[in-house]
Amino acid sequence: MNIKFLLIFFIVYYSVIGCKKDGEQEYISQNDGVFISDKLIPDSHFLGDGKCKECHQEEFKEWKGSHHDKAMDSANHESVLGNFDDVKFTSQGVTSHFFKKGDDFFVNTEGPDGKYYDYKIIYTFGVTPLQQYIVEFPDGRFQCLRTAWDSVKNKWFDLYPDFKVVHSEWLHWSRGGLNWNTMCSDCHSTNVRKNYDLKTESFDTKYAIINVNCEACHGPGKQHVEDVNRLGDQYASTKTMHMTSDIKPKELVDQCARCHMRREQFSEAFNFEGTMLDHYFPQLIEEPIYYADGQIRDEDYVYGSFTQSKMYKNNVTCNNCHNSHSLKLKFEGNNLCAQCHVPENYDTPKHHFHKMDTDGSQCINCHMPGKFYMGNDFRRDHSFRVPRPDLSVKYGTPNACAGCHEKDDKWAWEAFQELFGTVDSIHYSDKLVPGVMGLPHGDTGLLELIKDKNHTEVVRASAVKALSHYNVENFINEYLSWLDDESAIVRGATIDILSEINSTDYVNSFLPLLKDPKRSVRIKAFYGLSGMDESSVPEAYKELYEKVKLEFFAHLDTNSDFVGGRAKRANYYLKKGDFDKGIAGYESALSMDNLNNQLRLTLANLYYNVQNFTKAEQAFKTVIEQEPDYGPAYYSLALLYAELGQNDDAIELLNKAITKMPENPRLYYNLSLLYDQVNDNIKAENILKQGLTIDDTNESLLYALAYHYSKTNQPEKAKTTLIKLVQLYPNNPQYANFLAQFN
Repeated sequence: MNIKFLLIFFIVYYSVIGCKKDGEQEYISQNDGVFISDKLIPDSHFLGDGKCKECHQEEFKEWKGSHHDKAMDSANHESVLGNFDDVKFTSQGVTSHFFKKGDDFFVNTEGPDGKYYDYKIIYTFGVTPLQQYIVEFPDGRFQCLRTAWDSVKNKWFDLYPDFKVVHSEWLHWSRGGLNWNTMCSDCHSTNVRKNYDLKTESFDTKYAIINVNCEACHGPGKQHVEDVNRLGDQYASTKTMHMTSDIKPKELVDQCARCHMRREQFSEAFNFEGTMLDHYFPQLIEEPIYYADGQIRDEDYVYGSFTQSKMYKNNVTCNNCHNSHSLKLKFEGNNLCAQCHVPENYDTPKHHFHKMDTDGSQCINCHMPGKFYMGNDFRRDHSFRVPRPDLSVKYGTPNACAGCHEKDDKWAWEAFQELFGTVDSIHYSDKLVPGVMGLPHGDTGLLELIKDKNHTEVVRASAVKALSHYNVENFINEYLSWLDDESAIVRGATIDILSEINSTDYVNSFLPLLKDPKRSVRIKAFYGLSGMDESSVPEAYKELYEKVKLEFFAHLDTNSDFVGGRAKRANYYLKKGDFDKGIAGYESALSMDNLNNQLRLTLANLYYNVQNFTKAEQAFKTVIEQEPDYGPAYYSLALLYAELGQNDDAIELLNKAITKMPENPRLYYNLSLLYDQVNDNIKAENILKQGLTIDDTNESLLYALAYHYSKTNQPEKAKTTLIKLVQLYPNNPQYANFLAQFN
């Protein structure tokens, strides 16, 4: 049998931010239908909070001292909260010495080369429960220290105390992971222009106002003030300001989401034109960023949680609970929830089964459990869910009952049943979890979620993405139909999945999306068309294609200061068939993060494809040396050896890979093929059976086993296996035709 081992391309997605340089020509005219401009707003149009205060004194008073006000400040004796009085702090073998020189604040700590240097503190970042400090580096880079000040307990602490970071890693404070320009600036200051130059790999970042002032949310005040001065008592809203009192609930959520959302950026700069999806696309529910049921795991910045909730679905919005200017809660304790939920029904032991005025009687502790991020910052899950210990028992997802009582999930589920009986309603997570985890038959629940438009957009879109854990080819018609879904987030998620299929079969379906009303969707559609020969673009779409092409490359330029942005550019050229530029792109990405082994694995596969076997082998071996427990590296190197005819080496590595990731059915499939090549039929059959104990409905394993039985003259076993295959996957005629050979 002539077996071709397909090498896996690892594509890395990151949330990135950025904008266009001052003076650059805007790409798209505002008069071109759905297209909005990338025109920058001059700093002079932002007048500052002092001007706003003249007419809006109460709002200013509430805002003053808020987290928005203190988002960023110049380092001085008023803004710096930390102890710089000759204090030392040691964590993970690194000692930071905080001290003063005159009116300036300094830290002596480990730099990017592993040596210690004195660094001047330029900016403060945040206020409570922690304050970070920013120092200036060459090439316009500003870096956030890993050691922060606990402004509640008044002590220095390590943001990641259990995480050892070597000075050469991207996550070191002096490198990309804590770079202010890329990771922080867009949301902590007003009218930010990142101004990254890819050629020189330098920044010239600018902003109008150092913190998040009134105009960061409401837009530049110049026109508004001119209108007020001109019209006087006759003034009426001229719609020049944003996020005003008449804004619709979901629109307000989208406006706040600009900063309170983990996302990818699609515009060069936020200029208040269009909607959220013209500038950003949200992170969907997937592991390990979320738990499989949608609960918070990594930092998600609220939007992704809140838009799962019944609250969001029923037009509850941010300022129903939070004061828009102070950001504080409008009421204390359960009185906040009592705005909508009748206390007699909910704020009672008959509902929560806890003594009144205890932690257990507080709504938020059951329905908004939280986690600590950045060491001491406790953030609550805004999906407002009923605790589900039954799902915890099944899938290992967390629940508030076990978390609060510090007992196991089995206890929590038994206690839940004793108090409430069985679960009385189906939550979307019942159907989402198996699919996100890629469990057998999980596709059924995902399809139901996607088709049920009563669910929120982020849930449906997440289900679209999770469905790719199964054989996408079995759902092509469904995916193509979702390209026309009324939800732009669903359309975007659908394009992402179809774009990764190495086929031009969907060109006619992607082309109309070049005129999608949302820029992020248009750009995704263009990326999906990467494999298309530009000369073959139909005449009716050529003008649109060229316009979105400009948007796409502006998107790539915006994100080129980030590993993911460079990888995406590389992937574009790979889709175009330009392996030289693809390899150069991945080499460029790896130069930013030399310890990123997902990038290195992809690069190794690319080296193999251009027959540079020496570089490919060395790259795989480097991954194994750096991460000896990382199974995919053994797997990929085994595939390379198999292609080179080094079957014994390949078999040895695949067996090692199985010990590292025994739940991956593909390993058993490929190992069986190798045993078949060396004529070891017994091991070939046994390894397939072993794989089917992990996933007894796996399509590839069942087909390989049926083929093996056929080849080794075991027709009855082949027939039995094929019957099961046809029953499980009736839409694939190949299996039925194979079965017919035995009738």
